[in-house]
Amino acid sequence: MMLLTAGSRGDVEPFLALARHAAAQGHEVRLGLPDDVGTPPGVDTVGLDVDFRRLLAAPDRTPWGIARHLRGEVRPAMRRMLAAAVEATVAFAPEVVVHHPLILSAPMAADALGVPRVLVELAPVATPSSQFPAAGGPTATRDLGRHNRATYAVPRAAARVFDADVARAAARLPGGRRPASRTPSRATLMAVSPQLLPRPRDWPPHVHLTGSWHGASRTAPVDAVVAEFVHGGGHVVASFGSMAVGGAEARARAVVTGARAHGLRVLLLTGWGGLALPDDCRGPDVLAVPSAPFDTVLPGAALAVHHGGAGTTHDVARAGVPAVVVPVTADQPFWGAQLHRRGVAARPVPVRRLTAEVLTRAITDALACQERAAEVGAAMRQEDGLGAALDVLASL
Repeated sequence: MMLLTAGSRGDVEPFLALARHAAAQGHEVRLGLPDDVGTPPGVDTVGLDVDFRRLLAAPDRTPWGIARHLRGEVRPAMRRMLAAAVEATVAFAPEVVVHHPLILSAPMAADALGVPRVLVELAPVATPSSQFPAAGGPTATRDLGRHNRATYAVPRAAARVFDADVARAAARLPGGRRPASRTPSRATLMAVSPQLLPRPRDWPPHVHLTGSWHGASRTAPVDAVVAEFVHGGGHVVASFGSMAVGGAEARARAVVTGARAHGLRVLLLTGWGGLALPDDCRGPDVLAVPSAPFDTVLPGAALAVHHGGAGTTHDVARAGVPAVVVPVTADQPFWGAQLHRRGVAARPVPVRRLTAEVLTRAITDALACQERAAEVGAAMRQEDGLGAALDVLASL
């Protein structure tokens, strides 16, 4: 099987986990992924000629700056990635193509090879429901009732921006021509925990809510300094993942101040630049490191402060840790609102409203969710999302 993914850590690690699980069960697997991920051990991988860390770091966040970034960086990178995905798929000649929604050229590659394809959603963006809006849209936190289904037109419209790039990628197909008709996906794997998003009544039968795909790359031993810190008493884990947006020091100051108000220590995972520890906040109760395995630092944490990406959301909830979500973009507002509805997080704090005072109050609310978070985490740890996903793929 050919697996194709794109995006940041939260988009790559579920596919990496599925690749390893499928290979361990005797399937021949190749994983296409962004070049900035490197070469994960134990998996047959191919780069897709794109660096998502660069794409997510727009130097100028003004409307004109974003437009220049889209024109000068995003469009050329997507063009290369879509062509590389087709080339890698044709070269591998798989029996099934499994792809992230961003790999817009995967459907025509599967059609050209005459094999089934399977769409993977890490948040509901392509499968409409009247019970909640599309994640990532402008109304992702609001229940619009019967109008919820209409919000799924927004991701579809965004994808059409790249129609010309998909057409250009057809040159890499056998015969150099796009198939005349498009075959629908044979299945959709919703790699989401039903504890966080119960299955809606109106999803069709070919959509499988598998549970999250866990266990991708937590093989590196944790740093001894980090291990000593997390075993030293109550702590907060703060991470903004790939969100390299301005105000990194202000966010870290708010986290440290809010945690100290509750007598908690802070582990700052600075990631791609979303957090930066100011000199005046340093102390023995704060440790800042670029990254650390969530499996190691979350168990025993009093709570987590994070951006609400799908991967981090599931890691934190699976550990049974309550949260304060500070959403920045994409599907993050959706997950922040959903965690609050499920009783495992405080009401989300939009990043533009984050202050030490606001976060201190939110931490109080999150700490009151500890019992419910523990219940949800215990249930999530019983899920076998990878097994359920592989069962669907094997049936094809």
